[in-house]
Amino acid sequence: MNQPPRLAWAGVGDAESSESAPPSVDSKTLMGGRRELIIRHGADAYRLRVTASNKLILTK
Repeated sequence: MNQPPRLAWAGVGDAESSESAPPSVDSKTLMGGRRELIIRHGADAYRLRVTASNKLILTK
C-alpha cells in the first residue's frame, strides 16, 4: 500500500525549542520523492509542487 511519509518534527518533546520556533520538516521528507502533493486544510485543498527549477509552489 502507498502510505504517506512519516514526518520528523524538530523540537518535538523539547519544551524550550517548541516555544521558540515552529516545527521544521525537510521538503524531501514531506514530498516523499514525489513532485507534488495535496494538502487538505478544512474544506480546502492546496497543491504543493516542485517546479522544474526546484522551487516549491503552493496553490489553492
